[in-house]
Amino acid sequence: MDYQILKPTIAEHIEVAVAEPKDADEIMDLLIEIAEWFRSRGSKQWAALLEGRDDHKTAEVIHSRRVFIFKDGEEIAGMVILLDRPSPWDIRLWGEDRAYEGDGTIYVHRLAVKRKYAGRGLGRNILNWCSSGIRFPGKHCLRLDCVGYNETLKSFYMQNGFTYLGDEHGYSLFTKELE
Repeated sequence: MDYQILKPTIAEHIEVAVAEPKDADEIMDLLIEIAEWFRSRGSKQWAALLEGRDDHKTAEVIHSRRVFIFKDGEEIAGMVILLDRPSPWDIRLWGEDRAYEGDGTIYVHRLAVKRKYAGRGLGRNILNWCSSGIRFPGKHCLRLDCVGYNETLKSFYMQNGFTYLGDEHGYSLFTKELE
C-alpha cells in the first residue's frame, strides 16, 4: 500500500504508528475488549471476535502494513484498519459495481479506542486523521459501515463529516471525500 503519513500525532501524547507483527496481541486484546463492551451494552457488534473468529484477518492485515495504531507512550490507545482495495466484506455491502480496486476509495475498518481512553475525543481524532492525516495517491474518498441499529455510532459518523448513503444487509453505509 502506498501512503504518506502527514500528521504523526493526533492529540497531546498520542502518536501514530504503523502496526508491526509484535503489536498483534495487544491489538487483538483491544478488539476483544471492545467486543466485550459492545456485548455488555446488548450489542452483537464484533461478536465473532468473542468466538475466536476475526473476519477482518487483522494479523494478516498487520503484515501488509494497513493497520494504524495510536499510542500513548508504549500503550496502544486506539487503532484503525485502512484498506486501499475492497475486502470481500466491502464488496458484499457496497456491491461489485460500487466496490472495485480502481475506484479511488479507502475502506475504514475496526476503528477502536481502548475503553480507558473513552470520552476524550480520541475516536473523533482517529477518524479525522483518516481523512486529513494520511494521504493515499489516487484515492479521493473514505467508506465505512456500521450495524444499522447503532444510532449513536451513525450519528457520530455524520457529525464527523460522513454522508449516510442508506442501509444494505442490515448495515449503514457512509462516505466522505478526502481533504
